[in-house]
Amino acid sequence: MIKILRIINRFNLGGPTYNATFLSAFLGDEFETKLYGGQHEKHEGDSLFIPQQYGVEPQLIEVLERSVNFSNDRKALKEIRNLIREYKPDVVHTHASKAGALGRYAAYKEKVPVIVHTFHGHVFHSYFGRLKTAVYKAVERFLAKKSDAIIAISPIQKNELVKTYKIATESKVKVIPLGFDLDRFQADRTEKRIAFRKTHEVAENEVAIGIIGRLAPIKNHSGFIESIQKVVATTKKNIVVFVVGDGQLRQEIEQQASKVVETNQNLRFVFTSWIKDVDRILPGFDIVALSSLNEGTPVSLIEAQAAGVPVISTDVGGVKDVLLDGETGVVTGLFEVETYAKGLLDLVENEEKREKMSQNGWNHVRDKFHYKRLCKDVGNLYVELLNKKTKNDA
Repeated sequence: MIKILRIINRFNLGGPTYNATFLSAFLGDEFETKLYGGQHEKHEGDSLFIPQQYGVEPQLIEVLERSVNFSNDRKALKEIRNLIREYKPDVVHTHASKAGALGRYAAYKEKVPVIVHTFHGHVFHSYFGRLKTAVYKAVERFLAKKSDAIIAISPIQKNELVKTYKIATESKVKVIPLGFDLDRFQADRTEKRIAFRKTHEVAENEVAIGIIGRLAPIKNHSGFIESIQKVVATTKKNIVVFVVGDGQLRQEIEQQASKVVETNQNLRFVFTSWIKDVDRILPGFDIVALSSLNEGTPVSLIEAQAAGVPVISTDVGGVKDVLLDGETGVVTGLFEVETYAKGLLDLVENEEKREKMSQNGWNHVRDKFHYKRLCKDVGNLYVELLNKKTKNDA
């Protein structure tokens, strides 16, 4: 039995929680996994229901938090080292930055045979100033040397880690895309669409646009609203924008949206906060938008395509590894108000194009991003690394 200790930053709604859950639940009978992680932050949706619905009972490390806190970080490091001593794992696999830093250092100090880390995104641009970013890069380069493998969730991300930011050598970085339980997004799509639009009083001739994610600067909701303003000034169609999520910028974003609505009678905004069962709302949208300045692999775009909803996105992170530009959605380049508005307007006006993209979406994501493929790929990597370690130690 191969014992895996898995550590995630925090249990919030998003790709890392699903990734850690499926790898804990479905790796196979030859693996045993214990899953640990920190609490979700304020304004984030609590996602402990996700592992629990798949039969996984994670344990919380109360002092493990996303932001730097030297006192709590020392306590978390000590707790993780104690967990490793008690469990004696063959593999420690960390997910995201804080868990990756503390978990990998603890595993290195405790001489765990194999250390693996998954980059779900990175903070090497658009998050911090130059000095702080340089510190993060230096830390990640140090930790990469202590890791047996780094998992990038897209080829684009691997290129960033290896060539752009020089975090790790090419041979150490393995590309393994995320995996999800996507079948639920195809189930009862028509019924879900009717129910959602009836609840929110959206007529069939109105265009419903959804933007899903934390209301944080990196997600660029402000730029998205500026683009929406240009779209509604041009189109004659009525548009309803659903802002799904929450965060520290909610009040500011609501105020900006309210000002735009005041001068545009064909526009309405609905702020829903976090919604757990996104498969119930996605069919009600005609377009799903992402306007981020930085991303890893955006889960909302994968789920939208699985639900047959065309998407529009900035060209950041692994976006082009997730969608097919012109076939399942539109990639507009780095964010610029005019360019983004032009791409969005084209989708709003062109129902035939949206229908074609809707049909292509499911075929594109159903196998590439399924959790069974994810578990097979990661399980094979664990075995390969352990065999290599055994051979080298012989």
